[in-house]
Amino acid sequence: MARTGNGASPRGASFAELFTPKLITVLREGYGLSDFRADVVAGLTVAIVALPLSMAIAIASGVTPDRGLYTAIVGGFVVSLLGGSRFQVGGPAGAFIVLVALTVERHGVDGVILATMMAGVLLIAAGLLRVGTYVKFIPYPVTVGFTAGIAVIIFASQLRDLFGLTLPGHEPGELLPKLTALWHAAGTFNRWAIALAALAIAVMVGVRRLRPTWPNILIGVVVATVAAWALALPVETIGSRFGGIPETLPAPALPAFSFAKMQAVLPDAIAFALLAAIESLLSAVVADGMTGRRHRSNCELVAQGVANIASPLFGGICVTGLIARTATNVRAGARGPIAGMMHSAFLLLFMLIAAPLASYIPLSALAAVLVIVAWGMAEKQEFWTLLRSSWGDATVLLATFLLTVFRDLTEGILVGFALGAVLFINRMAEATGIEADVPLAASDKADDANGARTRYDPSLATDPDVVVYRITGAFFFGAASTVGAVLDNIADRHKAFVIDFSAVPLLDSTAANAIHRLAAKAQRQGVRLYVTGASRSVRRALLTHGVRPPLAKYRETISRALEDIRQRREASSVVVPLKRSAT
Repeated sequence: MARTGNGASPRGASFAELFTPKLITVLREGYGLSDFRADVVAGLTVAIVALPLSMAIAIASGVTPDRGLYTAIVGGFVVSLLGGSRFQVGGPAGAFIVLVALTVERHGVDGVILATMMAGVLLIAAGLLRVGTYVKFIPYPVTVGFTAGIAVIIFASQLRDLFGLTLPGHEPGELLPKLTALWHAAGTFNRWAIALAALAIAVMVGVRRLRPTWPNILIGVVVATVAAWALALPVETIGSRFGGIPETLPAPALPAFSFAKMQAVLPDAIAFALLAAIESLLSAVVADGMTGRRHRSNCELVAQGVANIASPLFGGICVTGLIARTATNVRAGARGPIAGMMHSAFLLLFMLIAAPLASYIPLSALAAVLVIVAWGMAEKQEFWTLLRSSWGDATVLLATFLLTVFRDLTEGILVGFALGAVLFINRMAEATGIEADVPLAASDKADDANGARTRYDPSLATDPDVVVYRITGAFFFGAASTVGAVLDNIADRHKAFVIDFSAVPLLDSTAANAIHRLAAKAQRQGVRLYVTGASRSVRRALLTHGVRPPLAKYRETISRALEDIRQRREASSVVVPLKRSAT
């Protein structure tokens, strides 16, 4: 096995190597004043983007806007402090809007806080058990499908504030009932709310195209807020609905909990943990792709877990790594995790200084922010590409997307993952083929060092009593029944057959057992079975499952097996006449 520079093998990395935060790594490499200045600038840039987003996501999740700020401040700081990625920025995510809103509806805000802390414990356990390595195996159609589904749900959740609608009762959480209720309330629309939303969207899109380095989201919200205040427009604001936001962080406090409450919110906690793991590791992978660095996935999960315990202690909600803000951090010139920590510090400073001004922000402007976010996260090009790529990918994509939109996010991910696994098995089974009656030599073969050549005897390949089968590809449970059924038909039609495993890199117990059953049947029928080209691992699996002499004979190559068959046939043809003449 290859060894690393410090003498540890890649698979035998120590606990410290796997779970040392990137902050320590960066400081060990040498961190100077110029690096700190770059991180301060990057942190300020990300904080400007995160300020309106954090409040908008919190409002869409069914909680007050200050909880979004608490999440970005406390959770984001811990993610950068302890995380396994140099550039990860943590905070409230649009992907959690649906889950948090449903949990608030079922269990209240205390239920969300308890479920978030339980999710943190699950994430820490997953990281310590090194599950992060396998979260990366989620099929691409699943990630595109649930991301597009989340985008649709986020857009639908903003229709009320976007159009300034007034509902007679509570807004339903499910998509179809929500759309029905909003349709019935269409006559209550507020034209000024629509105008402010349109203004905010126009400014954000325009600034992004004309000045892509400027904070387009913050500029759009500020322009809409100034217009609403200057013209005294009759629209709902953060102040009118929530009474503003606090100017300080609350003191840490444990939520009220009981065993029954923990049981009730456990499914929500599992969903929080699953989505946080997926989102954070995807974000870290994006950062790796932009910078050429490599993150520590299990260290990142542990950091996400600690952050999801710390955030609700201060009244925050779910925390995860954020792709858009992490990418902004990288583009802004961040040098390490201190940029993410500075982002949290600047958010805290904004809250301490500018909290009273947040009361004037129109809710329709924040709804416009999330509409832009939903449009950007939908991955429209990838969606259409997967629809055209193959029926299997399209099936996984649509199943995940539709279940996410109309049923449940967790159900969409799990079903999509299961379908993706089935699709993989099917593709592997199709790749595992059988070639019969194929010429065993394409050209002459040198017999000695002088280059003398003996032409191959084609009778060996055309002998009706002997057949050769080549198995290609991974031979595992997905292909065992198909290949076994084909091979099973030869026992009563030939006197000898050869199964070549030279192109089989993998053979599992199901496949080995199928070969054993075939060998036993061949022995009962008086058919000689030869196994050729088996690697050490394949041969070990076959021997373990009873495929050993006298059931089967092992030879290195097909030619050696055919030569053995020919010699045995010649020997038997000589011996039998001698016995008859003696008689």
